[in-house]
Amino acid sequence: MVGLGTINEKTRYHMNLTTHILLECAGLGVAVLSPVPKDLLSVQEEVRHAFGWNLEDDEFSAKNMANEFSNHAPFNLDLWSIESRARALKRLKQSIHSAERLMVVGAGSDSIRTAEFPRTMFVAADGAVGAIDDLSRVLCVVSDGDGAEHLDHAAQHGVHIVLHAHGDNTEVWTNLVKTWSCYEQPPPLTLTHQTMNDYAGMHNPGGFTDGDRALCFIQAIGRPLNEIGCIGFRTDIVGPWSGTTEPERKKEKLGWMEEVMQRLGVEHHLIR
Repeated sequence: MVGLGTINEKTRYHMNLTTHILLECAGLGVAVLSPVPKDLLSVQEEVRHAFGWNLEDDEFSAKNMANEFSNHAPFNLDLWSIESRARALKRLKQSIHSAERLMVVGAGSDSIRTAEFPRTMFVAADGAVGAIDDLSRVLCVVSDGDGAEHLDHAAQHGVHIVLHAHGDNTEVWTNLVKTWSCYEQPPPLTLTHQTMNDYAGMHNPGGFTDGDRALCFIQAIGRPLNEIGCIGFRTDIVGPWSGTTEPERKKEKLGWMEEVMQRLGVEHHLIR
């Protein structure tokens, strides 16, 4: 059986056609995310080159995620089928568009009292969801899985998770979804990756870190970035809501976050 990773153009065509048919039969369509600008995708290869990471590792993680979520009830949950995930993404898109005010929260944020932000909904970058005192105001968390107890707390309360596969987190996301599948209210999922391949039921919104990938995701959803605000996007420190990391390596990664934000035209939100 051919795996879900792209092997050649013929395989890609049939996979895309199959996905299209599945989603059309579910009445969902396939144009939930807009095409991603090339410079937001090319930065991923630039990052791999800068850090000496292998594309094959990213492809391995993405392919495994696609395979794990390929059946009608992944981890015994209809909620996580390709059709259900597409419906959840469509609802998330509607929520992001309808939010009167939208704020993206990065790891450098102070604690946020949502009462001080009337009529505002939030998108959190991974563990930064822990900064927000009211999870009912969080539309989604964009995460590669290292947000520790803060990410798990959000998942346990049914917050939509935009879960990312990359080269060294296969075991992390696997363990997370196994845990989340046992919750009374498992979170809706959107699955993302950072390769140029097509994987059924997954998306590459562009970007690199959880913070800038959240911005790329919102742009791909179709909400103009000049309409949103940002809190806690910093390159001068490693934020308090960051997962376990090496401080010096993390600062290098934050430099790439700045690069992506420049390409998005939102670098004015950065604290340097």
